[in-house]
Amino acid sequence: MTPVNAASRLSWVQVALALIAGVAHAASMAWPLSIEVPALALLALHPAQPVWWLQLMALGLLAGLLRNCQHWRPAALAGWLFATAWLTGTFWWTFVALHTYGGLPAVLAVLAVLALAALLALYYAALCGLFVALAPVNRAWAAIVFAALWLIAELARGVWLTGFGWGASGYAHVDGPLAGFAPWLGMYGLCLLSAWLAMTLAQLIRPAQACGTWRERAFGLPAVLLLLTLPAVYRMEQPDMSRSVGTVAVTLLQGNIPQDEKFETGTGVPQALQWYAAQLRDSRTSLVIAPETAIPVLPQQLPPGYWDALQQRFATGQQAALIGMPLGSYQEGYTNSAVGFKPGQALPWRYDKHHLVPFGEFIPPFFKWFTAMMNIPLGDFNRGGLRQPPFEWQGQRLSPNICYEDLFGEELGRRFIDPSQDPTIFVNISNLAWYGNSLAMDQHLQIARMRAKEFERPFVLATNTGLTAIVDHRGGIVADLARDTRAVLVGEVEGRTGVTPYGWWVARFGLWPFWLGALALVLLAVRRSLRKR
Repeated sequence: MTPVNAASRLSWVQVALALIAGVAHAASMAWPLSIEVPALALLALHPAQPVWWLQLMALGLLAGLLRNCQHWRPAALAGWLFATAWLTGTFWWTFVALHTYGGLPAVLAVLAVLALAALLALYYAALCGLFVALAPVNRAWAAIVFAALWLIAELARGVWLTGFGWGASGYAHVDGPLAGFAPWLGMYGLCLLSAWLAMTLAQLIRPAQACGTWRERAFGLPAVLLLLTLPAVYRMEQPDMSRSVGTVAVTLLQGNIPQDEKFETGTGVPQALQWYAAQLRDSRTSLVIAPETAIPVLPQQLPPGYWDALQQRFATGQQAALIGMPLGSYQEGYTNSAVGFKPGQALPWRYDKHHLVPFGEFIPPFFKWFTAMMNIPLGDFNRGGLRQPPFEWQGQRLSPNICYEDLFGEELGRRFIDPSQDPTIFVNISNLAWYGNSLAMDQHLQIARMRAKEFERPFVLATNTGLTAIVDHRGGIVADLARDTRAVLVGEVEGRTGVTPYGWWVARFGLWPFWLGALALVLLAVRRSLRKR
């Protein structure tokens, strides 16, 4: 038997480094609130905020491992280990939904989370293996090829098979120096830039004999500094790309109905109906917003007079409401929706969720056996259209999205094709109670903040258990509520009009410019690699 070549395998030290880097990459998305690190407190880190430089360090460590690999197999394994640790550490909270509320045995729930992370990690294993197989020697070219491959992996995870780009590397930069590129390139553009930075920095600190002389490598330092400082310099010279269209006073309702009672007719349902009815009745602002499935039953299942009372409450006066609730019937099918009430409206306005959650709102083929093991109200919901008319009120065009729909910026961007229908305010209604008091709330808020930066639009988030918040058009948190509390948030939101460069091109071309550009670079790298051989 021929012994395995040491160049085609990872050492235990490299395995450990890949896993540590993956965990650090997950931590860069949001520091857990329950963990206090006194040494890091000196650096004034906010516990539940993204840490952009940690993301660069973690990805840079992976880049350094790849530059030391001489064969594609250990590179692919390093990428897979890194991504598996990163993704497991990012959305570990899915365990809570599967086990605590879904009734799946703990062992199977753990395996399900690991399996999902491991499957999605294959995208990154492929990019790492291909990077080393292409063997780009030139340092500048190596950084470009790595960034292009990283972008393809992020796009594939975020788009293919309905897409699940939660925790993509670009979100770590919502507060960093790269955030200034968001209105131009969007979150995926930040993924591209951060990958280029990580590989460039990794190569700058390599021994000179491994990566050319210091003089040869010095070109990279000015490029890194320019990339990190250009957004700040530009912001100092340029005004916002959008302009104000006035403010609207809002009331955001956070009912904090326990998830294990939310759909129980003897506990959670009457509790929700009573509390939300009282808040809708007593609100005094011009707009009141209730979260996803705030009313947890169909209109025809409501107590007698409840639906009519809602309509009459907002039929006159100067107030309007957006309320999350299911709609439909057995014959027509069901939708996860938001209904809007305002004066002078014959029928309630409605928005039907477009991007449905696999296993939550539709069951993929061949997985009936898996969902049958869970005690979660699942079903095949009808899908709403990609571009639905906004809810117009007091000079504002309110554009709702439900649950994790704000994860798909390219889909929200489609709403900017027609200037007469452009959103002035994004409204997200969610129920994150499925995931307990976890980082899912913090990560969801960061996603909304990134969308706000991309389109220069304010975001308001009304949730069942948190985080309910008002985010301005620059991604700053104006006000928020404590999680896991029953409370009401009252504030003002400034609507905006005008379109950012990213909003303009993603509305017309989607993510195709990224796909085509990255694939062109990879094909060029393949051609150069074949020529060398």
